[in-house]
Amino acid sequence: MLLALPALSGASEAPVADPTVACRVAGLKTEARCGHIARALNPARAGGAQINVHFVVLRSVSRNRKPDPVFLLAGGPGQSAINLASAVFPLFERLLLQRDLVLVDQRGTGQSAPLMCPNAPVALFPSANAQAQELARCRAALERLPYIAAPADLGLFTTTLAMQDLDAVRQALGAEQINLVGASYGTRAALEYMRQFGAHVRRSVLDGVAPPDMVLPTTIGPDSQAALDALWASCTAQSHCQKAFPTLSADWQALWKIVPKAVTLAHPMTGQATTVRVTPEAVMGAVGGALYTPALAATLPQAVHDAARGHFEGLAGLASAVQHGAPSMRLAMGMHLGVVCAEDYPLMPAVATVSAPHTDSQAHYRAACRDWPQGAVPADFYQIPATQHASLLLSGGLDPVTPPRHAQRVQQALGPLARHVVVPQAGHGVLSHACMRKVLTAFIQASDNDKALAIDASCAQSIPRPLAFVRPVEPTFGSAP
Repeated sequence: MLLALPALSGASEAPVADPTVACRVAGLKTEARCGHIARALNPARAGGAQINVHFVVLRSVSRNRKPDPVFLLAGGPGQSAINLASAVFPLFERLLLQRDLVLVDQRGTGQSAPLMCPNAPVALFPSANAQAQELARCRAALERLPYIAAPADLGLFTTTLAMQDLDAVRQALGAEQINLVGASYGTRAALEYMRQFGAHVRRSVLDGVAPPDMVLPTTIGPDSQAALDALWASCTAQSHCQKAFPTLSADWQALWKIVPKAVTLAHPMTGQATTVRVTPEAVMGAVGGALYTPALAATLPQAVHDAARGHFEGLAGLASAVQHGAPSMRLAMGMHLGVVCAEDYPLMPAVATVSAPHTDSQAHYRAACRDWPQGAVPADFYQIPATQHASLLLSGGLDPVTPPRHAQRVQQALGPLARHVVVPQAGHGVLSHACMRKVLTAFIQASDNDKALAIDASCAQSIPRPLAFVRPVEPTFGSAP
């Protein structure tokens, strides 16, 4: 039963009925408001299939809350914003003193017509062939979903359509303007919302900027290599790391001479002796995943040192940490491919542009997107118009996937109302740092654009890089813990 409440105070649109009901969200102690709106799966097909786009509203504790809520746009692509509620609540706790927080499950994720692959055992070091077979099984399962009437429907989960859904949620909530906070792929979504509905944006915060023309399968290789080179340089600059691993660069090169290689080790999740085949692609998967988080990257010198000597337990632990993260971080791979195959794949060069093993990510997406239905992308999707509101762009200097160079050109396109802040020693996503939460809050709470752009973000320079991990005692390799 829907409760009729006044529209948000100050909104210029006519009052609307509150489309939400009281609900509980996993991981949150406070009550939330849940709602959904019906949307056409294909806006061009009158009378066609409908899907429900679900959202959660965390109400401000203020009796005089501001009329412009904060909308969180999740990453991936493929993350559920609602599933992230408990994880992101601390980031927005101070903002909730004045504004509502709205979490929308983008079409294809979470509760909104999800395109999740069935759960399947994940190999510690999966081969390219195993990944391709699993993707084929996933696609067959997705095509049997009740809201997928034909294979082509898998192409109807693009960023453009999702942002039209998001604006429909804004209208349902009766908000004339909203504040956007996008993380990783969520920054691309925010930029697309700004392109289509810029007049309804009061402020935008883009954390780990992934612009629409980024072509992720192509850029991830050189960006990861740059982050790795910086890590090796950091080890050289730390006396304890240099002393423990004086031949680190040579170890890294030696590692490539012994893979692919079959090894037996204690599985990091079960402790059971497991025989796996370690391929160059698997090594880069473990290393690239660790680079996202400086605390994990700090263990890479030790892991590479050991692996070059035939001991892969450290890399296996990192591979497991990347594969078996929090369930809330799991991607809806059907939606992920719906975005990448429509928006990035057409811009990929005909041949790989970087050397192996970085070409693996390109080969993976080429194989996946070759037959995946591709949705329509507007001609001006890749254009970033000048912004009419204050925009804050955030980058981690150690980020292996959305480093500052991407945000720099987005800032230039957005114009003088955009400010770029780099956190030199941070990885992918900087809002998890307490200092940057204060920056976020001050930026959105500022009364006008000039004050927002003038906020003090100097604390970003004082965030340290974790020191390299050096194992204090040599273990007996090959035995279960």
